[in-house]
Formats: sequence, C-alpha cells, structure tokens
Amino acid sequence: MPTSLPWPGELRILLPDWMPAVVDPDRAYRTDDQKVELAIALSRENVLRGTGGPFGAAIFEAESGRLVGVGVNSVLRHNNSVLHAEMVAFMVAEARLGSYTLEIPGGPDHVLATSCEPCAMCLGGVLWSGVRRVICGAVRQDAHDLAFDEGPVFPESYDYLSARGVTFTFGVRRAEAREVMATYQRQGGPVYNG
Repeated sequence: MPTSLPWPGELRILLPDWMPAVVDPDRAYRTDDQKVELAIALSRENVLRGTGGPFGAAIFEAESGRLVGVGVNSVLRHNNSVLHAEMVAFMVAEARLGSYTLEIPGGPDHVLATSCEPCAMCLGGVLWSGVRRVICGAVRQDAHDLAFDEGPVFPESYDYLSARGVTFTFGVRRAEAREVMATYQRQGGPVYNG
C-alpha cells in the first residue's frame, strides 16, 4: 500500500536575504535604462550569491518611476516551477498594493522591467497582472543560445498582448543581461527547463 504525501499547511516564498543591500526602495527609476539596470543587478546577484537562476525583474509606476515590486528566479531554491523572476515580481507588487491586479481603477499604470524577454508562462502573467508596458534586457534568442527553453511564444502572442494595450521594448542593456546568463552557464548552473 503506497504512502501518501502530506499536504503542506502553507506555501511560503522568501526573497533572498541579500535583496535589501541591492534594492533601493526609495529611488525613482525614471528611464528604461535605469529600470532594466535594476533587473539585471538582481539577476547578477542571484547568480553570484548562488540563490537562483540568471533572471531578475522589477515593477515600477510608469509616471513616477517608483519601485513597486522585485523578483528573482527562485525555481530551484523553492522547488517551484512557477517562481520565475517576473512571476515573483508580480506577487510582490500585488501583495504590496493589496490587489490581485496592478490595473487598479484610478491608479497609475505599471511597467515591468526584466533581465530577459519573458517566457510563455510569464507572458501570460503579463496579461493577467495588468502591467501596461514591458522592457526587456536580453532577448529570447539569447536565452535559447544558452539552452533555456522559453516555451511556445509566437508573434501572435505579442499581437494579442498589443491588442490588449501592452507594449514591449527589447534589447535594453542586452549584452550585459546576456553576460549574466553566460556567467550562470560557466558556473555550471543547472538549466531546469531546457
């Protein structure tokens, strides 16, 4: 007779303890470059400190540049396939705002900056999160070249999001973002979805 696994009493997602040293919550990140710079810094620290994969993301108020949420890839650290940097950033931002969406009536628009173009799951998260704009560092091909499988993302995926009012900017600080992924690969970091 097989034994059954116990159901967890709670699910906890912990951000790495180094995050306060890297993130200035009071700084205004006004330019695309500054926003992606933070996402890349998060990804780099995640790799160098051995707390996860080479991806980072941050969410900002579009007009003010105020930081609302941050995330790093936490798949291996928490044994949870959905904990991509973007998904964690959505969770943090929504928890801080006390809302299941970032598209709050009368509230500001929000921007997602990510160290790499989102995978299929995270593009779905973009749709449901309510962000109006996504700024990407490395692009899909960079991730693919390093053996990361980004899933079924098609031109129609972007067409659909565009029709829903979401815009994308690609390749901001691309070489720097790609180098973080390459560092992870050189260090022997596992590719968990390739």
